[in-house]
Amino acid sequence: MNTYRRLALIGGVLWLTTFATSIPAFFIFYAPALDDVNYIVGAGEDARIATGALLEMVLILANVGTALAFLPILRRQNYALAHGYLAARIMECVFIAVGIVSMLAILTLRSDFADGAERSQSLITAGKSLVAIHDATFLLGPGFMVGVGNGLILGYLMYRSGLVPRGLAILALVAGPLIIVSGILVMYDVIDAGSPAQGLMSVPEALWELSLGLYLVFRGFKPAPILSDASPPDRDRTAYQAA
Repeated sequence: MNTYRRLALIGGVLWLTTFATSIPAFFIFYAPALDDVNYIVGAGEDARIATGALLEMVLILANVGTALAFLPILRRQNYALAHGYLAARIMECVFIAVGIVSMLAILTLRSDFADGAERSQSLITAGKSLVAIHDATFLLGPGFMVGVGNGLILGYLMYRSGLVPRGLAILALVAGPLIIVSGILVMYDVIDAGSPAQGLMSVPEALWELSLGLYLVFRGFKPAPILSDASPPDRDRTAYQAA
């Protein structure tokens, strides 16, 4: 297995890992806290929430890994944008990390809970605030920043470099703006968070990321000029120039 095929395989596995961690964390493991306003003073499923937090920690590592796996190659195409993609991925992870903290804070407050009507009401208010923080981080991280990084920047780099089929890269260039617009519409209260409209506008981004992961795992990078140098990409310092 040559260096480029290995990088493609690593990147593809990491992309699929982001799906395997992010979707269950949000829709399954965090569901009790996100859907029940009284969760913080109820019976609760703390181990379930903690598992969701653990999955998102793995998600952060996989997110950064997807950018690092591609960086040695993509910066041959455009040095600035390749590092911009890494920066966008890191910023996405910062928002995810804040969301994790908000979920773990709910668990901490639950463990300190003492009976009493006044105390219960204050905890419910705190729980609602922490859930609102989590929802905002989800909107700004996996929503807005994903559209910028994974959609526009990575899509453009893949299109220009020819590392994946052009149709796949075009899907990214369409998906990125759609998910950005959906986040802006939610922020301005034009559509509701989690509404069918937002979900529909997010589908192309999900298809792009899933298709990219599968393509890289089973096919690897397409032959492209930036892969023509015989030396390993992480050692070819003379090729790291802006397009």
